[in-house]
Parts: sequence; structure tokens; C-alpha cells
Amino acid sequence: MVASSTFKQELLLREYGRNVQNIVQYILTVEDRTKRTQLAQLLVNLMGRLNPNVKDIQDAQQTLWNHLYVMADGQLDVDAPFQLSAMDYLNDKPQRVDYPTQTPRFMHYGTNLERLIDKAKQINDPQEKEAAIISIGKLMKVLYRTYNKDSVTDQVILENLRDLSKGELDLDAALLEKGNLFESVIKTPQGPGNNYQNNQKNNNNKGSQNKNQNNRNYKNK
Repeated sequence: MVASSTFKQELLLREYGRNVQNIVQYILTVEDRTKRTQLAQLLVNLMGRLNPNVKDIQDAQQTLWNHLYVMADGQLDVDAPFQLSAMDYLNDKPQRVDYPTQTPRFMHYGTNLERLIDKAKQINDPQEKEAAIISIGKLMKVLYRTYNKDSVTDQVILENLRDLSKGELDLDAALLEKGNLFESVIKTPQGPGNNYQNNQKNNNNKGSQNKNQNNRNYKNK
């Protein structure tokens, strides 16, 4: 399917609005080429303000000029700073999206973790490999707790790691005996909810202190 000029214009009309399209039609009626070029440059600057997302695109100015050229239906005859084109890329077919067909062995870990395990299996240095196993174990524990409210031991995490790596990734039992080997230290996010809870706790503490002080004053009387 080839994108027609009308289709391209309708897409750009939604970006810039009907007033910009009317200005484009006016510029086409200007006979003086120099004045027509000046008006086109001013309109390009205006289009950049109306559509600030274009600034994030590489060659933003050339893109804006091409947009103007398309809205003019290819009839814009000006001294443009770039070679104008009708945006032929709109005729390109979108790339085919490959959907994953492999289901992860443990859904709560996902396929990305399995890729990390495959990378860790390729490490030759023993110390680096051990550090990679511990890091993966910590990630597995976080993922496990995300989808399961029940607590999980390091032994269970290690067994799952052995299963996913087909026995190629393992740790010395002495490391597990130290405890909390796969425990990640994650700070509690400081959000509005947490601030509200902290304020409530502080207010309760102040209330208790004031109550105790009043009781002492009453006894002294």
C-alpha cells in the first residue's frame, strides 16, 4: 500500500492544525519568490513551536521543511536550506515484530533471567562467576517476592538456580550457612503515602508525649 499525498497531509494536519494548513495555502499564492521563502521560514519556526517533539528527532529542521513540503502537496517553490522530499519513508512497510515463542520455566522469573543465567554459565573466572551467581540469586529473590507473598529461603532460590542452569551454577554450602546471602537491601521509596504515614506516626508520638506530660502535671498538683 502506497501512502497518498492526501493521507500524508491528513497526518500532518493533526500535528499542526488547520490554521497552519491555511497559511501554507496562502504562501503558495505569493508570487515573489524571496517573500515566499521568508514566509516559509517563519512558518517552519512556528511549526517547530507547535510540535516540540520534532526537536528530539535528528535533523529536526530538515524534517520540518519536509512536513511543509508535503502540506504544500509538493508545490512549494522556495530557496529551502535543505533538499525537500515528500517523505517517502511513509511508504515503507513496518518491520515484522517477532513475538517470543518460548515459555519461561518459572513464570515469576521470566525469560530475561534465563538469559542472565546463560551469560553467567560462560564466565570462566571462579570469583567472577561466584559474584554473578550471588547477584542473580538476589534478583531471583526480589522477583519471587514480587509475585509471591510467601517468604522464600536462600536454599529454595539456589535450587531454582540449579534447575534453570541445569546444574552448572552452584555455590558452596558454607556461603548459605551465613544467612541472607541473596537478601537485597532495597530502600523504601519516599512517596506521598510514606510521608503521610511518617507524619501520622510523628503526630501520634507527640500526642502520647503531651498526654504523659499532662498526667505528670496533674499528679504533682
